Amino acid sequence: MGLHSSFLRFIQGSRATELQVPKGSGSEFIITESTGLNRSAGRALILTDPGEIRPHSVTITEFGAVGDGVTLNTKAFQNAIFYLNSFADKGGAKLFVPAGRWLTGSFDLISHLTLWLDKDAVILGSKNPDDWPVVDPLPSYGQGRELPGGRHRSLIYGCNLTDVIITGDNGTINGQGSVWWNWFRSKTLNYTRPHLVELMNSTGVVISNLNFLNSPFWTIHPVYCSRVTVQNVTILAPLDSPNTDGIDPDSSDDVCIEDCYISTGDDLIAIKSGWDEYGISFARPSTNIFIRRLTGHNRNGSGIAIGSEMSGGVSEVHAENLYFFDSSTAIIIKTAPGRGGYVRNIYISDVTLADVDTAFRFNSNFSEHPDEFYDPNALPVIERITVKDVKGDNIKVAGLLNGIERDSFRHLCLLNITLNVTSESPWNCSYIQGYSALVSPETCEPLKESIYPKHYSDCYHLSDHLHNSARHHLS
Repeated sequence: MGLHSSFLRFIQGSRATELQVPKGSGSEFIITESTGLNRSAGRALILTDPGEIRPHSVTITEFGAVGDGVTLNTKAFQNAIFYLNSFADKGGAKLFVPAGRWLTGSFDLISHLTLWLDKDAVILGSKNPDDWPVVDPLPSYGQGRELPGGRHRSLIYGCNLTDVIITGDNGTINGQGSVWWNWFRSKTLNYTRPHLVELMNSTGVVISNLNFLNSPFWTIHPVYCSRVTVQNVTILAPLDSPNTDGIDPDSSDDVCIEDCYISTGDDLIAIKSGWDEYGISFARPSTNIFIRRLTGHNRNGSGIAIGSEMSGGVSEVHAENLYFFDSSTAIIIKTAPGRGGYVRNIYISDVTLADVDTAFRFNSNFSEHPDEFYDPNALPVIERITVKDVKGDNIKVAGLLNGIERDSFRHLCLLNITLNVTSESPWNCSYIQGYSALVSPETCEPLKESIYPKHYSDCYHLSDHLHNSARHHLS
């Protein structure tokens, strides 16, 4: 069932959620069942406890907020959080958002805060761009991602924070992004569109047990952050909505993303680290990124992307138990001459694909640059990428793996992969090097050399146990 049918229905655990999709291009999602998704918390390491008891708590209505979907509540959110800041050194505080439709512009979070949404609570982003202040571009990007100059600040924003929790009982944060998508399509934006949630230079962040809908731009964007958990969230935007990435860790480390359902107009997860000469100079990589139990689909992006803004480097990415369906691309590394940086030590396993156009892709021609000052001779280094235990049905193309001439795309390792491919040319490869074992359909020439017995140590995260197991299968 496609996302543009009248209803999307999917199951997690023993309960279901129905999401009404109004027909027509650019229509926004509306959650029609208030019970939300069945969440099973506590199944993995949580870097900050989302159930942490705060000794002080207030409700947004105590500050004059009206949940009628019409009254603008920006001042109420700002005043509530200003009040709660006095408790930051007294164990922290909780801001409770009860049932209702709470229209607001952008507001700041504080340290040692829990923002908690009731199951029938909906925070709505204002459709007035004046309610989303313009702020400086990120230093690792040099300018707004879409236009020179500044960028609109996210709906929910935090900078230089510690111990921040955004959670609830499956409440909803809806960016009402269609107005922004229309401005983007008509080329009438004055500044880069805002994200739905952005945490910057922050440590100990948890985002869990919520629904995120219709972001104007990227949905959840932790940038220059450490110790981030995104768990048990649903992220939805129409399949034709522009650049509505799901979760984009950006120059961040120790990030855990798990038990999420994402269906958007672009990449479900995109790992980034800065843009061209600005990212190279800022030099903050994304590293130690763990992704588990991710389900979703898209038609204009990928399941997991690295890049294309990866100039500060990306490494130590582990992704497992992935299911992508009815999608354009499953796994992609995006880069270009001028990016510099590196992508190395990537391990992806236990992947199930259904009705996917391209299973694996290296795209080295992302030619957008922040300005004319980038160095076209700054070539990225792509190495030690391991993909194993993949099954796929109705796949058009197994791999489009195109590196850059005179560059280093090496030690790509494919192991135990079975794809039912409809194309007569399942692989297209150039300027890459690597190894394979137990791959069907047979890989392209640059990957035909066997991983075993000589090259398993060249492949990231293949242990002696795997070595012995594969030798048994191949003997």
